Formats: sequence, C-alpha cells, structure tokens
Amino acid sequence: MPRRSKPKGPQHRAMPNQTPPTDRLLRRRRAYVAGQDAEALAAAALSAEGWSILAQRCRNEAGEIDLIAEREGLLAFVEVKARPSLAEAAFALGPRQRARLVTAAEAWLAEHPGHGAAGMRFDVMLVAADGTIRRIADAFRADDA
Repeated sequence: MPRRSKPKGPQHRAMPNQTPPTDRLLRRRRAYVAGQDAEALAAAALSAEGWSILAQRCRNEAGEIDLIAEREGLLAFVEVKARPSLAEAAFALGPRQRARLVTAAEAWLAEHPGHGAAGMRFDVMLVAADGTIRRIADAFRADDA
C-alpha cells in the first residue's frame, strides 16, 4: 500500500494579533457566568424591595430581556450591566441596545397581556465586580430609544 506524502507547509497558520479560539471561548464563558451572577444579584435586590420577578433572561424573536419585574401593577424591564466598576457599567447601554430592549418588551407584552396596569418602565441595574448594585429607575423611555 503506498504511503501518502505529508502536505507541505503548515496545516494551521495562526493569524497575527488574533487570540486563539480557546482563549476567546474562555472569555465568553467567564462573561456569561459573570452576567448570570450579576442578574441573580439584581433579581435578589429587586425581590428584597418587593418586586415580583416575572422572567429572567427572557428571549423572544426581538431580543433578550435580562429581568422582567412587577410591583403594584408597575412593570419594569430591567437590563443588568456587569462591569469592573459602576462608572464603566453606566456607559454600557447604547442607543441600539435600548431600541432592541423596547422591541423585545413590546413583543413580551403582546405575548403576556394583563401586566403593567400601572404603567411600564425601563430600568438599568449596574453591578460592579465587588457586588455593589445601583439601579437607575426609569433609565430611558420607549420614545427615546
């Protein structure tokens, strides 16, 4: 049986200044877990303030909403931002993401009528690496997005 010759040249050539896929996957996995932890802290803080958590990591065709909470008929769609510091987290929600949140909220409301009798709002909860939480209630309005 004839032997196959080895192909000439390198089989895999790393791109310069590019992180190997394994490092990228590890970073994404760490970010995912950190996001879950931040969302759990935010949900606990809201619950402690008397909010009922209706949904966590709610996905629909329009996007994902981190937390949906209701208290006394007021419905809050909450985006949780986890960053090393509160200052960094405060600037992590851009106009495109606000628009996606509004669209996802509208889709959720269409699927779950009867919530938000006293109104609805969009909150942002900032979670620093040390576990400090700050909530920006009514951070933006649907017409602003």
